[in-house]
Amino acid sequence: MSATTDAEGGAEPTGTTVALHATGHVRDAMTKPHQKFTFEGDTLRDLLETLFDEQPDLAEMLIAETEAEATTEGWAKPPENLPGTWHKNPEGEQTKPYARVLVNGKFNEVLDGFDTKIEDQDRVSLVYPFIFCC
Repeated sequence: MSATTDAEGGAEPTGTTVALHATGHVRDAMTKPHQKFTFEGDTLRDLLETLFDEQPDLAEMLIAETEAEATTEGWAKPPENLPGTWHKNPEGEQTKPYARVLVNGKFNEVLDGFDTKIEDQDRVSLVYPFIFCC
């Protein structure tokens, strides 16, 4: 991350700054679950690469490297004719079952996946809920 000097002579980060929030297991794993996060670039991919460089365990928690890691057992079979447009992120750019990445409250899958454009002050949420069973 590059930095510029502010009016008082201190280092001020340059790049895109977002409100980064985490819930569930991700919240527990992050050093600061609610923070302003600055990164170089303007896509969700750029943000995640920077974040995962700093905290690699988050990538293992959120990102599915293969289709098998992105799929869970027990989902109901979808109807033959689904409404709207349905697509999946490419293999290696999917989240693990139950984990999600949101930009301004929308799943990245319904936007442009990891190529979703990010602007200053956007809200990015990393979600991996606690799941309890009987």
